[in-house]
Amino acid sequence: MDVVFFVLEILGVIAFALSGVLVAIKKEMDIFGGCVLGMITATCGGLIRDLILGITPPTVFVNPTHALISIGVSIFAYLPFMQRFFTHKHKIYDTALFVTDSVGLGVFTVIGVNLCFETLITPNIFTVACLGTLTGVGGSVVRDILSQSVPKIFIKNFYASASLLGAITYYLVVSVWSTLGATIISVLLIFTLRLLACIFHWELPKPMHLK
Repeated sequence: MDVVFFVLEILGVIAFALSGVLVAIKKEMDIFGGCVLGMITATCGGLIRDLILGITPPTVFVNPTHALISIGVSIFAYLPFMQRFFTHKHKIYDTALFVTDSVGLGVFTVIGVNLCFETLITPNIFTVACLGTLTGVGGSVVRDILSQSVPKIFIKNFYASASLLGAITYYLVVSVWSTLGATIISVLLIFTLRLLACIFHWELPKPMHLK
């Protein structure tokens, strides 16, 4: 299970880094800006979570594997043939990015929840839900702010909501079942919610004049 979880985690890092560097490319940033945005998207949620939990230095500085992978992905995205690939928006690329991003969201949310249980003596459901969701979506929020955009999780996509529900589910399931069982159920729930939201175009309620 540890190997499978590690592979899913790396896929999530790659997907998050790609989502960051694609924003940089769209905003016509240079390769340095792309690397920064890619790395922030992949690591900033965990960085903020660690600071809140009092884990210093944050894990990303102790073990920079995720940061280095995200920088490598960002540099790769700036190669000329990859630029043409992104421009044409191949359907296979869109599908692969959606799947890895959704799996990554589930895995990173569970990582945040697990760390709450490991770090705090008596974690409550509010803390678990907040820090699990923050780990999953924090990087994308910082990415959008740095690229001068309203964070997408506030205006579209059933994304943060899926992460929040997954974190709450983990908290409820782990008390009556094993950590492994809670992990599997939460990741599958988040992925399934993302898939259904994509298929049926789910969105949260908005002001009536925006509909």
